[in-house]
Amino acid sequence: MEPAGHTDVAVVGGGIIGLALAWRAAQRGLGVVVVDPAPGGGAAQVAAGMLAPVTELRYGEEALLALGVASNERYAAFAAELEEATGLPTGYRACGTLAVALDSDDREELRELHAFHQRLGLASHWLTGREARRLEPMLAPGVRGGLHVTDDHQVDGRRLAAALVEACERQGVELRRAGAVELLAEGGRARGVRLDDGTGLTADAVVLAAGPHSHRLPGLPAGVLPAIRPVKGQILRLRIPEPYRPFLSRNVRAVVRGQHLYLVPREDGELVIGATSEEQGYDTTVTAGGVYELLRDAHELVPGITELPLVETSAGLRPGSPDNAPLIGRTALPGLFAATGHYRNGVLLTPVTADLLAQELATGVTPDLAKPFSPTRFTTEVC
Repeated sequence: MEPAGHTDVAVVGGGIIGLALAWRAAQRGLGVVVVDPAPGGGAAQVAAGMLAPVTELRYGEEALLALGVASNERYAAFAAELEEATGLPTGYRACGTLAVALDSDDREELRELHAFHQRLGLASHWLTGREARRLEPMLAPGVRGGLHVTDDHQVDGRRLAAALVEACERQGVELRRAGAVELLAEGGRARGVRLDDGTGLTADAVVLAAGPHSHRLPGLPAGVLPAIRPVKGQILRLRIPEPYRPFLSRNVRAVVRGQHLYLVPREDGELVIGATSEEQGYDTTVTAGGVYELLRDAHELVPGITELPLVETSAGLRPGSPDNAPLIGRTALPGLFAATGHYRNGVLLTPVTADLLAQELATGVTPDLAKPFSPTRFTTEVC
């Protein structure tokens, strides 16, 4: 194995999490190499980009809510800094989110969620069906009620990824366009990674940020990371012709036939519809059934959707941890850190994950906000 050099931090995975972390770490004066065959790829190329810590909230996820709110509060400044540094757009849009109910059962469920928000002191406002349709006239007449959350916004994952690639290059991050094929460990700690070109990269710290592939890196000792399961999501992109704009003014989400559905309108006229949730391993096939279900449910929510051109179908993999919360920080193996397992909140949690882990890499101190998400919460025995 030929040497490929040494760096302070080697980040395995060049999705938006890995790139944002690399950018922030380099800003702190660390030398950083990102190892990925195609930096800027990954789940962000498929994600709708909803920034929705409040409307995404599930019962029992209060710690995750705090992390999501903290990240959401950073997003406007994060996007502005990124755009200023690169001259590229991120598609950040402070538009709010409207969650609606289509029948009486969904209405009661939404009412319970509103009460939960109120107990937690969150800003969500109950609307009657008529009030919801006044905000979004394209909604179906049968809408029974809704929750308006003015602080749940959006960003364009594809534009965000492109801007992060540019920001990293301008900040001096080396983007090594190769695959990591083995974790190098010696003396009881991580020492670097071997690349698929046969070279080895040594590092003071290695960060696994490869989504659902993070735990599959050969050489990783048993027990250091839990299995990060891939959760498939199919998504559609439609085009809103000029005469139809504004078709929707904000993110709209609902539960239709027990399935979560969201519609995210971009300022450039794109409308993103998602997303299925399928536990089928690493398969990313777009299926006729998935496309049909999304269009059927979207039509029930917004009947005018059938008039819009369908321009793209795609599928990606969300990285889900055993408790569906992210792994952020040092692992049980010295020198090895993790930034994975973000499941449905990868785009939302990008700024806070980057800030927290860059701080820990630079100072050696784990920030309080990151402690509930330590990878060691799953550690049993490291072999």
